[in-house]
Amino acid sequence: MYAIVEINGQQFKAEEGKKLFVHHIKDAAEGQAVEFEKVLLVDNEGAIKVGAPTVEGAKVVCEVVNPLVKGDKVIVFKMKRRKDYRKKNGHREQFTQIVIKQVIA
Repeated sequence: MYAIVEINGQQFKAEEGKKLFVHHIKDAAEGQAVEFEKVLLVDNEGAIKVGAPTVEGAKVVCEVVNPLVKGDKVIVFKMKRRKDYRKKNGHREQFTQIVIKQVIA
């Protein structure tokens, strides 16, 4: 059984026991249970329910493993040739690591 769930504007395939890195969830503490109710699709061993826009009564229960994980460094380099213009910038995205405990449909 799996579900397609929307978390912070992104869609993820949620299966029981699967670990996910989602965009940083504010006010999340380690070991805290989090529920997501924007379930777009549920597959229960071949029986597929598609929501319009969401599936009624379906939710995904997760547990926060690590509330703040930094992603890989991304370098942004801008340059215009022969104009003496160069800018180097970079950032690291912040994620929250969660583990799927239960898919309720």
